[in-house]
Formats: sequence, C-alpha cells, structure tokens
Amino acid sequence: MKRHLLFFLAFTFLFVSLGVSKSNSQDIGAFIYEHFTKKEQIKALPKQITMEEAIGVQKAFVSLLGKDHGRQIGYKAGLTNPKAQEAFGVKEPVLGILFEKMLLKSGATVNVAFGARPVIEGDLIIRVGDEKINDAKTPEEALSYLDQVIPFIELPDLMFSPDTKLDGPSIVAINVGARLGVVGEPISLTGQKEWLQRLKTMALEISDEKGEMITEGTGGALLGDPMNVVLWIKDELKKRGQALKKGDLLSLGSITKMVPPKPGTMKAKYMGLDPKGPVEISVRFQ
Repeated sequence: MKRHLLFFLAFTFLFVSLGVSKSNSQDIGAFIYEHFTKKEQIKALPKQITMEEAIGVQKAFVSLLGKDHGRQIGYKAGLTNPKAQEAFGVKEPVLGILFEKMLLKSGATVNVAFGARPVIEGDLIIRVGDEKINDAKTPEEALSYLDQVIPFIELPDLMFSPDTKLDGPSIVAINVGARLGVVGEPISLTGQKEWLQRLKTMALEISDEKGEMITEGTGGALLGDPMNVVLWIKDELKKRGQALKKGDLLSLGSITKMVPPKPGTMKAKYMGLDPKGPVEISVRFQ
C-alpha cells in the first residue's frame, strides 16, 4: 500500500509539473505574440528558459501566428554561420516556421518600421521536390530531391531591445525572428552536380537606392555549403518526429550581415546563381 501511495504521489507531482511547464510555455508564447503584434521590443522574457523550453514556447507562439498569417509553408534556419553560433552560445543552427503571408513578391513596399527591431539580410530559399529527401545522407542526394531555388531578401524581426543579451533559446522562442521577406522568380534545379558548386560559390550583394553596396556574401556562408543546411533541417525535424513534405520552402539563413532598413529601395543582386545571368530582387521601404 505504501509503495502504491508513493508511486501515486510521484506520478501526480510529475503530471502537475508538466502541466505548469506547458502553461508557462503558452503564457510566454502569448507574451511574445502580443509584442510581435504591437511591434513592441521585448526587454526580457517573463522567465529564463532552456533550449528545450524555448521549442515549446515557439510552438505556442506560432500557433497564434497561424491565426493571421495563413498556412505553414516551410521552415527557416537561423545561426547557420559558425561565428553567429559562437556569439549566441549554441553549437548548431536553430529552426523556425514560415507562414504563407510572410512572403511578398519582389518590388513590394514595406513600412521601414515593419517590426519591433527590424533588420534586412540576404538569404536563399530552396523548395522540396520529393519527400525522399528525408532519407538523404549526402549533399548530392539532398540536391536530387529539390526542384527550385528562390532569391530571397529576408526581413527578420529580432524583437528584443538592442541592450538585451540574446542567446539561442531567446532566438528560438521568437521563431528565429521570422516576420517578412520578398521573393524573386523561382529558378529550376536540375539535380546535376554542377549545382552544388553553383549554390556554394554564388555571390550576393545588397545595395541601397543610390547603388552603394551595403553588405555582401557567398553561398558558402551557409554552413560551408547550402546543402548542409538542408540536411540539418531534415535531421532536426526527424528528432522532433516530423518530416519534410513536397513543396516545403526552406529559408537557409544569412548569406550577408544583417543591416537596418532605411527609406528607399534596397536591392539584392545574385551572381552565379542563375545560369542565364545575374538576378536582382528588391524591396521598397517607406
């Protein structure tokens, strides 16, 4: 009888603890959503959280985002640069969710204060063409199951005030800063090995309205090879009991430095990406 009582008390304590944890995640997720909606900077989360807890907070946050941002269309990888990982105290990238209404067409006009702490960065989107990618082990295999590459200027929202020390869990909790972005026309991927080199070595420049270059980078900034980011996303989802689906869009991370937006048109020029020649996309801030 005593043994049964002890088991019951232990089970009850565990159940209550889990319930509190879930409640906390929902509360913090709602807290972030309120700041996201009002475009108000966060000075600090209601409580310090671990990376595991941050995933739960993100889940609560994106469940609210889904109500007014349309359907989920893919994933966003962040901290795909070793230096960025070191700065945020993590040893691997972080994962966020992309929604349909977050993506705008190239040439779109956006409020320069589009977020609580808005920034702009050069990025790249890859589209999944076959669910067999979930079994891919090498960059070559991953490439063969992708069907499009899409130029992408991401417009993230770091949300936290500049004087707040950010870490990995904080970035995960705010859905890796996903807010908006503009996309160009898709470029078909043939699956040929030459694309591995093309994606890795393509160059990207972001310039302002006067044509002055603000920041630049190459595909190699993405974990040394964009396909490494694709494989990481696939593996991270597998850990969570999930899998990539045909049509999923994968934002691969920062090719350039993040810079603040300013009024006027900002352009991103991709060189060496499209076999037909340089590709340019733009966004106008007002």
